[in-house]
Amino acid sequence: MANFQLERTAPLPLDEAWRRLTQWPRHARAVPLTRIEVTPCAPTHEGTLVVARTGIGPLSFADPMEVTVWQPPGDDTPGLCRLEKRGRVVRGWAEIEVRPGPGGRARVVWREEIGVRGLPGGWDGVLGPVGRYVFGRAVNRLLRGG
Repeated sequence: MANFQLERTAPLPLDEAWRRLTQWPRHARAVPLTRIEVTPCAPTHEGTLVVARTGIGPLSFADPMEVTVWQPPGDDTPGLCRLEKRGRVVRGWAEIEVRPGPGGRARVVWREEIGVRGLPGGWDGVLGPVGRYVFGRAVNRLLRGG
């Protein structure tokens, strides 16, 4: 399993940063070749299932994730969402934390532990930096509103 963390500061109020990062279908626009399905559709809560399908045709896989922690931010209190990966291919978890940052901005911390079934542990040194890059670009795009 590879672990990584990335942090961003955005000129957004906490609730808007949270909304942009947890509107799951928007992630499909931020991660190439990915579609998102959410059950139930809305609102998100503990137990919501988010399934990211990545790839093309037979070269695709599902990454089902269950929301196990759902604590939206308050006026000046942090928000935390934890997703446990439940798939056959991708394992691990992801956490999205949104907390007050400098100058009224939102501070985002994305932590992830990721593993790919069948991929030897020696690949963790590659998987971590690749994950940080891919998810860093996705977080940037989501926070920009893209």
